[in-house]
Amino acid sequence: MTERYDAIVVGVGGVGSAATYHLADRGLDVLGIERFDVPHTRGSSHGSTRVIRRVQHEGAAYVPLVERAYELWRDLEARTGRDLLRVTGSVHTGPPEVGVVADAREACDAHDVPYETLSAGEVNERFPGYDLPGAFRALYQPDGGYLACEQCTVAHVEAAHDAGATVRGRERVLDWSETTDGVRVRTDKGRYAADELVVTAGPWTRDLVPGLADHAVPVRAVMAWLRPDRPEWFAPDRFPVFVLRDEEGGGYGFPQHDVPGFKLGVSDPTPVVDPDAMDREPTRAEEELHRRFAERYFPAGAGPTVGLSTCLWTMSGDEHFLLGRPDGHDAVTVGAGFSGHGFKFASVTGEVLADLAAEGETGHEIGAFDVNRV
Repeated sequence: MTERYDAIVVGVGGVGSAATYHLADRGLDVLGIERFDVPHTRGSSHGSTRVIRRVQHEGAAYVPLVERAYELWRDLEARTGRDLLRVTGSVHTGPPEVGVVADAREACDAHDVPYETLSAGEVNERFPGYDLPGAFRALYQPDGGYLACEQCTVAHVEAAHDAGATVRGRERVLDWSETTDGVRVRTDKGRYAADELVVTAGPWTRDLVPGLADHAVPVRAVMAWLRPDRPEWFAPDRFPVFVLRDEEGGGYGFPQHDVPGFKLGVSDPTPVVDPDAMDREPTRAEEELHRRFAERYFPAGAGPTVGLSTCLWTMSGDEHFLLGRPDGHDAVTVGAGFSGHGFKFASVTGEVLADLAAEGETGHEIGAFDVNRV
């Protein structure tokens, strides 16, 4: 027997759970299919926290999307009663020659996002967990913070259930095909049909949409949690989330939340990995890389290691999102290539994908992220 739905979403992680919710909330009969648990630790929507910030050094085109994302996260909190978004402020910092502060300022000015320009000394005095070098400059924005990422996925799925959606975990999609009246999907547990297919499968997108195999590339990343020597300096009300860029690449980080440690990640380019075969155990060298970064810029946070975890980023060639209906497909919409900075947008990219699948268009400006540019 083939079960029929209005829409099927393949991959119920950060973005897929949001798409499932937004489609169901419009009254569509929706099936979400997740290969692993809901939520799970195999992709890029785990690790307790993800940064959210109005400052978009990646480009001004992201600012309207993140403004809408803030609204939708707050709406989801109200709907589910879960605490999902914590405001701490955000700091972008680095030496002038790296340009991250200039890029951040340009994006803010383009959309009238308020901010303060600070010296390294001013940052260190205001936020004593920081110990930035004197040559660094910084941009502080008070609305940045973090999302409780696993809770966000759970909240979207709960809201989707309330709206009538069906979500199936531990079910792997084997193949799919487009037909004259929509799509057919075959899994290791059943067969399904739908008018529309939405693919939000993260690092497994390249298997499901072969045309994107060279443009949605999985790479391995590591997150670390270190126990601060001065934990009071790394509390959410005293430690803004940060993006730091230096001559070695830099990193990002968070105050303590959920796990008894200061969380950070270090930019460390990795080769393309097979998401099913990669080594998921962090190495001693990766631990030491993160420790050196903390000792250099956040020495009061560089205490004993509390935890390490790997995740997968799915990189597009230009590190901008891939959104839309690929040329040659009449009933398939894709969200991919979020390139390590997509979770904060999940609430709105889920809305965008629902717009495209249900209506064929969206009111959001996504021209810069059109999947067909690749």
